[in-house]
Amino acid sequence: MLVAFGTDIWTIDGPQVESMGFRYPTRMALVRLRNGSLWAWSPVALTEELRRAVDGLGPVAHVIAPNSLHHLALPEWQAAYPEATLHAAPGLRRKRADIAFEADLGPEPHPEWAGQIDQVIVRGNVLTEEVVFFHRASGTLIFTDLVQNFPPDHFTGPRRLIARLDRMLEPEATVPRKFGVAFTNKRQARQDIGRIAAWPVRQVLMAHGDPVIKDAAHFVSRAFGWLRY
Repeated sequence: MLVAFGTDIWTIDGPQVESMGFRYPTRMALVRLRNGSLWAWSPVALTEELRRAVDGLGPVAHVIAPNSLHHLALPEWQAAYPEATLHAAPGLRRKRADIAFEADLGPEPHPEWAGQIDQVIVRGNVLTEEVVFFHRASGTLIFTDLVQNFPPDHFTGPRRLIARLDRMLEPEATVPRKFGVAFTNKRQARQDIGRIAAWPVRQVLMAHGDPVIKDAAHFVSRAFGWLRY
């Protein structure tokens, strides 16, 4: 259920979700802040077992929707933890007007996690403007959809060919082709990715794919090298 991923950070793999005929595994992360409260990133479906495990770590103070594509489980987390602040990524308030968000994710960290978790909005992408995070204590870089990786046998039939063409089945996690071509302002994207590449990364976590541990410090330059051209 909860898998320790470093100092004060845990991952939880949730059920698969379907989008346009493709089934995607889901993953969330929990970070325990210095005050003992929890920061819940990209929450997955909240089962009773998961709720007990979460409650055993501490009170949930912040629920994070890191881009406009990850929002399905937000209502159940908001219902279970009404005292927590629900933070919306750019564009998500318009998409989910049925959800009462209390805060918006911006270019600077919220005061309650400033100095512990850094963040950058990767702008200029027409699919979604994702907020990428860096947990200082564990050296963890956290992506949602901008980088992905799936086992070669995850998809079958025509979807496997589509996934291969979309660069979702590469040997190492990278930017899917659909997200790469969706950058309409590469100059802005280079600036944002440059800030991310400057963080002292020791490991990389993503919602869809195995974590990157080996040579993680240079992962961003490998995954986003095409942006230089």
